Amino acid sequence: MAAENSKQFWKRSAKLPGSIQPVYGAQHPPLDPRLTKNFIKERSKVNAIPLKNKKASSFHEFARNTSDAWDIGDDEEEDFSSPSFQTLNSKVALATAAQVLENHSKLRLKPERSQSTTSDVPASYKVIKSSSDAQLSRNSSDTCLRNTLHKQQSLPLRPIIPLVARISDQNASGAPPMTVREKTRLEKFRQLLSSHNTDLDELRKCSWPGVPREVRPVTWRLLSVSSTYYVEKRELTQPFLPDEGYLPANTERRKLTLQRKREEYFGFIEQYYDSRNEEHHQDTYRQIHIDIPRTNPLIPLFQQPLVQEIFERILFIWAIRHPASGYVQGINDLVTPFFVVFLSEYVEEDVENFDVTNLSQDMLRSIEADSFWCMSKLLDGIQDNYTFAQPGIQKKVKALEELVSRIDEQVHNHFRRYEVEYLQFAFRWMNNLLMRELPLRCTIRLWDTYQSEPEGFSHFHLYVCAAFLIKWRKEILDEEDFQGLLMLLQNLPTIHWGNEEIGLLLAEAYRLKYMFADAPNHYRR
Repeated sequence: MAAENSKQFWKRSAKLPGSIQPVYGAQHPPLDPRLTKNFIKERSKVNAIPLKNKKASSFHEFARNTSDAWDIGDDEEEDFSSPSFQTLNSKVALATAAQVLENHSKLRLKPERSQSTTSDVPASYKVIKSSSDAQLSRNSSDTCLRNTLHKQQSLPLRPIIPLVARISDQNASGAPPMTVREKTRLEKFRQLLSSHNTDLDELRKCSWPGVPREVRPVTWRLLSVSSTYYVEKRELTQPFLPDEGYLPANTERRKLTLQRKREEYFGFIEQYYDSRNEEHHQDTYRQIHIDIPRTNPLIPLFQQPLVQEIFERILFIWAIRHPASGYVQGINDLVTPFFVVFLSEYVEEDVENFDVTNLSQDMLRSIEADSFWCMSKLLDGIQDNYTFAQPGIQKKVKALEELVSRIDEQVHNHFRRYEVEYLQFAFRWMNNLLMRELPLRCTIRLWDTYQSEPEGFSHFHLYVCAAFLIKWRKEILDEEDFQGLLMLLQNLPTIHWGNEEIGLLLAEAYRLKYMFADAPNHYRR
């Protein structure tokens, strides 16, 4: 009986081996889940069974149903030589062939007719389409376009948000990018940054709700501090030092410091980069070379050969200078926000389609070196995420599970009912810092706050993930099987997110941190 069910599986299943299906994982950006979700709902209606007899589709049940997915011989045992197949194929083939021939003959006659009609008109005359005809054709084409978009998108159309928007990034609601309040904030930033010794505490307070685009590169350099610094400061109860970031707070020292750090980075390039061809570094370089084209594959900027070469150098030098972890998949994503922010210092328009070959060599060298050092500062605080067995991620996922069990027990029990493990979806949230779940513009806005929050990348990120998960509680509770839950959690509908949504997410994360961070036993059972 089991063998018979195994043979019949692919007849019942809509997913055949070798068929094109959406692929989920670290190398792909999140798909638009509106299409995926509609597909799941339609298929669930077709295969619907009475509610009384329906059982929870757990992970183990899902595994049993798909255990024969790659069994050899299933497809070979199909009897394609049966009379029904032969009759069907012959009828379809004859009808299709006749239709193709008829259409082809019509297409051949149309050009001849048009040529003969045109030849009858005197050369001095021009055929001009009337304005009403033009308007009708325009309206019909617009209608077709709208219908097509409506079929592709079940949700209402929203304005396109640029990759790197002006000032505090355009809201998803389409609000004007510049307001009086934002002009005032920009002026305050400029005053802080131009003072002889920048007040870093005040700069952090101003940066928490977002950094204006015009001053973001300088602000990020100043606030790029390793999370280990905050730990040491908390233990020793020392005040902030003015030059703990990549860029000194003292304006007189900034130029010389940047020059020295950039020369130091390219000294590493001259010293170590040629070793990528040596046997003990080949595996590292090969993996980096494979992962770079997968980094934001839908954004043309990151598919340019020159940009990919820059990323390869940054990642390889970091890997050999940190042998405890080396290069781990996911670190390649962490370069992109820094690269985009420092590139925006030289580019006024959106950088999504910008050709970096238009920049001078000195500009590119500055962008590359600054991206390397700021990424290094970030990774110094979360390096246990990438050491052997990735213990940092394991601890954070466990802490997320405990936190969610306290703040929303219904969602937690829903996961347990359908045997969904937090590690199955939250591992990527911790490994990539939510970069695979959010558009790049949202990641940049999120990192404005992470840079200004003590231990933002290592500690505050936990509460952001908890707030992010609870935001989708309605959609989570609507899914009633293991596969549907995982597909939802790996493709959450954030494609239209902007500043407004990130601001609300951060506010909820701050509330959770205020409630639980100083009382960790409060969310432990």
